[in-house]
Amino acid sequence: MDGNKAFRFTRNVRSCIARVKFVAGGQNRNMPHLNHRFACRWMPVLLGLLITVPAARAVRAQPAPVRVAIVGLVHGHVEGFLSALPKHQGVELVGISDPDPALGAKYQKKFGLPQSLFFTSAEAMIEARRPQAVLVYTSVAGHRAAIETAARYGISVMVEKPLTISLDDALAIRRAAHEHHIHVLVNFETTWYSSNRAAYDAVESGSLGAIRRIVIHDGHQGPAEIGVPPEFLGWLTDPAQNGAGAMYDFGCYGADLATWLMHGEALLSVTAVANHDKPKLYPNVDDDATVVLAYPHAQAIIQASWNWPFGRKDMEVYGATGYAITVGPDKLRLRLEHDAEDHTTTAAPLAPPQQDSLSYLAAVIRGEFEPKGDLTALDTNVVVMQILDAARESVRTGKTVRLSKIPAE
Repeated sequence: MDGNKAFRFTRNVRSCIARVKFVAGGQNRNMPHLNHRFACRWMPVLLGLLITVPAARAVRAQPAPVRVAIVGLVHGHVEGFLSALPKHQGVELVGISDPDPALGAKYQKKFGLPQSLFFTSAEAMIEARRPQAVLVYTSVAGHRAAIETAARYGISVMVEKPLTISLDDALAIRRAAHEHHIHVLVNFETTWYSSNRAAYDAVESGSLGAIRRIVIHDGHQGPAEIGVPPEFLGWLTDPAQNGAGAMYDFGCYGADLATWLMHGEALLSVTAVANHDKPKLYPNVDDDATVVLAYPHAQAIIQASWNWPFGRKDMEVYGATGYAITVGPDKLRLRLEHDAEDHTTTAAPLAPPQQDSLSYLAAVIRGEFEPKGDLTALDTNVVVMQILDAARESVRTGKTVRLSKIPAE
């Protein structure tokens, strides 16, 4: 619609509004029998115009997709991203880098991607494609290098959980992010569970009372048992590439949720035990771990496993006057003070842009959302790495690890 047509259209709509108000309001005193008839005839038309015009404007104002690129293909979660991409209008894939051409060919064929997207060097891909954000699907040990590379180009990053392999690496990543003014985000599946948000909201509303205990369960039968791809299994079971076994792979979820619920409160100590129940399958890393986090007035217990008969990701939050127990992605069992028993509710869907990782990423890149103190934010995930690092040390020494405050930037 050009400027003159838009002007005439707006003028006509305003005229119609005025006429409907005049007649429907009983102002046509000479022919009162027409008032109701006129309003009934023209009000639906007017309402249609009022709905259509803003909708048309919204369509015209739709921002361009955020240009994203992939670094690394050895993390199996990349398949989820590539499957979701065609359905998501907020991002556009502009490049993929991995040093293994055979792995690139595998994904090119599986998802029907053009050869022009693929590079064997992250630097070459970034220089050629100029993405606005990079999604990292390397081993956990590869996160720091991938983030530092992107930072030199001023490009923000989202990595798969956990942030990295050690607290030292986390602090180096934080320095790079601040120096180059980029965002570093961490993608956890459980971030997009509305049940977790509902539990958090119950805490924030005060309906549970002060938090006393958090118990978080995350795990499945084991990566070999569920058939993860060989390039994924290879580094998951290598402590130099994954940091540990189930303790890092699944313990990071609990560390993230506990840190979020406790608003980043400084911990007193971390105590951990780890099992090797399947040494033939996982000779070099733990396959089951329990981590206890001590806060001044609360405890969090993280149970991470590659030994459970079924996959699970759920959480129990006990306050002084009530509890909330998540059941899958969107159900919640609540019992509040004076309730005779608990009741199960369905959590409300997450509000945009926090309903999925790609919407969240696009909003952050466009400056519409500031990641701070939430499940994905860098400040939260530096604390997560302090917890995981201390848990690994506790297992190594058999002792509780006392924690000090994380140094400021």
